[in-house]
Amino acid sequence: MTLQTETEHFDVVIVGAGLSGVGAAKHLQDRSPDRTYVVLEGRAAKGGTWDLFRYPGIRSDSDMYTLGYVFKPWKAAKAIADGPSILAYVNETAAENDIDRHIRYGHMVKRADWDSATAAWTVEAEVAGKPVRFTCNFLFMCSGYYSYKSGYKPEFAGAEDFGGTIVHPQEWPADLDHAGKKVVVIGSGATAVTLVPEMAKTAAHVTMLQRSPTYVVSRPAEDPAAEWLKAKFKPMTAYRITRWKNVLLGMVFFRMARSKPEKVKQQILGMVREKLGPDYDVDTHFTPSYNPWDQRLCLVPDDDLFNAIKTGAASVVTDHIERFTKTGILLKSGQEIEADIIVTATGLNLEVLGGAEFLVDGERVKFSDTLSYKGMMYSGVPNLASSFGYTNASWTLKADLTCAYVCRLLNHMTRTGRKIATPVRRPGDEGDEDWLDFSSGYVQRSVHLFPKQGAKAPWKQHQNYALDLMTLKFGKVDDGAMVFSNPAPTAASARPRVAEAA
Repeated sequence: MTLQTETEHFDVVIVGAGLSGVGAAKHLQDRSPDRTYVVLEGRAAKGGTWDLFRYPGIRSDSDMYTLGYVFKPWKAAKAIADGPSILAYVNETAAENDIDRHIRYGHMVKRADWDSATAAWTVEAEVAGKPVRFTCNFLFMCSGYYSYKSGYKPEFAGAEDFGGTIVHPQEWPADLDHAGKKVVVIGSGATAVTLVPEMAKTAAHVTMLQRSPTYVVSRPAEDPAAEWLKAKFKPMTAYRITRWKNVLLGMVFFRMARSKPEKVKQQILGMVREKLGPDYDVDTHFTPSYNPWDQRLCLVPDDDLFNAIKTGAASVVTDHIERFTKTGILLKSGQEIEADIIVTATGLNLEVLGGAEFLVDGERVKFSDTLSYKGMMYSGVPNLASSFGYTNASWTLKADLTCAYVCRLLNHMTRTGRKIATPVRRPGDEGDEDWLDFSSGYVQRSVHLFPKQGAKAPWKQHQNYALDLMTLKFGKVDDGAMVFSNPAPTAASARPRVAEAA
């Protein structure tokens, strides 16, 4: 790779070439075609999450009619899609729209400095251990919310004594063969419920070991209504109808979970009892201590987890770990689970804006001291947006809205001749609510690093697609909280011009 020797300038720098970053590039091309842009990707390939994770069975936990882009129909039959299919979808989107030529791989963004005098960011990336720099008028962070370096790995007593293999899903070895092996998967989240039935297909046995249960719901991998619509309508029409159907059903279910949590809880548990039979201990293994949607629900397609349990290929143990042993895991209850492979599906390490350092006019930005503006920008930080999806619905629903809004903002600045857009708190705009209202461990470990949200718009997040659609697509860009300005004139530019003598 040849390193650049001069600072390059673009109207927009997009950081991250995953699902969000490729979508941002497409929106920018369509909605703000006069803007030049570059996509800086720290890894050697695009795809983000869907290229990074390689564990068995990797798949979405949202349907692809809402996880897919608003502009590109999902055409495959499986609505709950596997990772390689989603990666192919992202790659196809980039290729179809000539986005590939804008991507710079191996560019890990480390620092961004805003200079009000020039209304520009200087973005420093590391390439092969050496710094390269770009300047831009607007910086769009699409780097996700977790660290790509490593997953969350709690220390387990006796781990060094274990004679088998310990692996975290984020760092899955390509040559790990689990066929005929006894496997223990520690965890009860989306990754665990994906791994267990997939590994159980060839393993001697798979045990899902959890400290506490998670709500698990099953749905068909294919959407019969979507397939019917595909046969009756053009692809985009069928896609839009299915998308809205799933959005509305999700919103209704979420609202019911918030307003009638006990009723929804009993519905979910009733479904689990129906799948596993009257003799299974659902109270111990599938009944959480919290209400539905206080944490994200786990989705299993076509009953795969329940089927693996019913056939005896997999089992669930709810207990606390005392220590690892040479041959497995000793539990607080005294039970020992034998294992050849232990998978620590213990979660992610959250990271604010890719872990880069941000400065505004020489002052380091502490994002935990800022308020989140419309869920995408930050009080006191000019010309910076980030793409962050929903916690109670598909990621891309909010990412698409965010990208479209950023383009509205850029176009407004062009029309009005303004170069700087800064969300500014007004009196009464203070707030100390967590940005992520979730009780999940991976959120609670890191939520103090993230911005806060206020009590009212535009500092309050709706977590509601319909409301966000109205606000971000049709609401005012110049809403009073967003302050537009231009750089102060320099001494040279402010000096009056003297007419030459005739």
